[in-house]
Amino acid sequence: MAKWDSCGSSPAFTEPRWMQIQLTDQKQEFNKRPTKTGRRSLSHSISQSSTDSYSSVGSVSSEDESSPRDKAQTTSKGFSDFCIKNIKQADFGRREIEIAQQEMPALMVLRKRAAGEKPLAGAKVLGCTHITAQTAVLIETLIVLGAQCRWAACNIFSTQNAVAAALAERGIPVFAWRGESEDDFLWCIDRCVGGNTWQPNMILDDGGDLTHWIYKKHPSLFKSLKGIVEESVTGIYRLYQLSKAGKLCVPAMNVNDSVTKQKFDNLYCCKESILDGLKRTTDTMFGGKQVAVCGYGEVGKGCCAALKALGAIVYVTEVDPICALQACMDGFRVIKLSEVVRQVDVVIACTGNKNVVVREHLDRMKNGCIVCNMGHSSTEIDLASLRTTELRWERVRPQVDHVIWPDGKRIVLLAEGRLLNLSCSTVPSLVLSITATTQAMALIELYSAPEGRYKQDVYLLPKKMDEFVASLHLLTLDAHVTELTDEQAKYLGISKHGPFKPNYYRY
Repeated sequence: MAKWDSCGSSPAFTEPRWMQIQLTDQKQEFNKRPTKTGRRSLSHSISQSSTDSYSSVGSVSSEDESSPRDKAQTTSKGFSDFCIKNIKQADFGRREIEIAQQEMPALMVLRKRAAGEKPLAGAKVLGCTHITAQTAVLIETLIVLGAQCRWAACNIFSTQNAVAAALAERGIPVFAWRGESEDDFLWCIDRCVGGNTWQPNMILDDGGDLTHWIYKKHPSLFKSLKGIVEESVTGIYRLYQLSKAGKLCVPAMNVNDSVTKQKFDNLYCCKESILDGLKRTTDTMFGGKQVAVCGYGEVGKGCCAALKALGAIVYVTEVDPICALQACMDGFRVIKLSEVVRQVDVVIACTGNKNVVVREHLDRMKNGCIVCNMGHSSTEIDLASLRTTELRWERVRPQVDHVIWPDGKRIVLLAEGRLLNLSCSTVPSLVLSITATTQAMALIELYSAPEGRYKQDVYLLPKKMDEFVASLHLLTLDAHVTELTDEQAKYLGISKHGPFKPNYYRY
């Protein structure tokens, strides 16, 4: 398998039987809709569902504001190893999960094809991701494949409370609720880890917070770990830093840079969800508006394309000359943020770095400028510089703050600088199906790999697995892939069944 900086050959990879699926055999499976687990009452309270549905993430909560940490909750079967907002919302959350399943067919096929072999039998997976209906489909798929799971949230604003309740009702330990404090966030991760009461052997992380917490508080748990799967650029930075320092003591799979994550979730998901988040929170018309997008990686490319399509005038900031040249070729003006900060109407950070938008920029912005972040971490906007005595914060909507200067100028800050789309809107289930299937395959590969295949380093997913994930989604789009002839395959020097590209191919 190619490492991050290698173009060499991959470790030997044996394709399991359940991966040997011909596209022509899948048509019937995709035409079948997931069956309902039971009829549910239509008299379900609207007030109960209105807050936590991802279709109304911006609505004002009518629930009590007491911390779930102060309440003892049990499911209908007496299960209590969880901490969520309200277990009574489980029925509504179950319906949300069933809706997500309709647009996540690859995971449903994976359940059917691999359930018999149970490739994750004995796996104990600790997860720290966004807890949404789509994540719930992934978690329940891992369980069907044999795993035990415990889960916490990687973002204090993105949890769908009803979905967390549905998971808990199924007996899955989950520790998360929308609107956690920073202290709650770390408390939930620690409760999820479970100390000495539960010994994980796999980690699925998004941002590196869970991995970092285990290193900090429970380092002995690494003795039983077989691997880490990480899906965000922020978490990958952390893993490579550990590897470089010789402190990475288990193999790790870099899902963020898998083709099926980067080219789909990062690009197409952000292309659709950036507009959803901005529209829901600000009601702004973007035709003719001037927008600065910081970063032209896959996330930045998606954001720029969406805004350009609405008629916005888009500027791009970049440090990488290759990405900067791509932006120029796509018709965007590449500038430094300081050159346009006085005139732009919106600033969007998409770098995964820190202090990209600093107080000097914020001071110079015009009245009413919208500031938000599409990177995973909240470090891109220098929020600490805004929490000073001379500036006044005014909450005007859920996830919308006006930060007001002494002269009356105000900027519109969204989601307190955290990930905009999952905090303020929703993301397309089909794109998340691609990412979730990639995560599941990475867990299976690390968990079932023979000893010695992976060292204490960071790896990319085998190309064959990336192609398998893509193939599972093609028929939902009624796509018909051309098959190589024997002569063509021989000419190219590859198998007619793939992999079709070398590890260094850029796509």
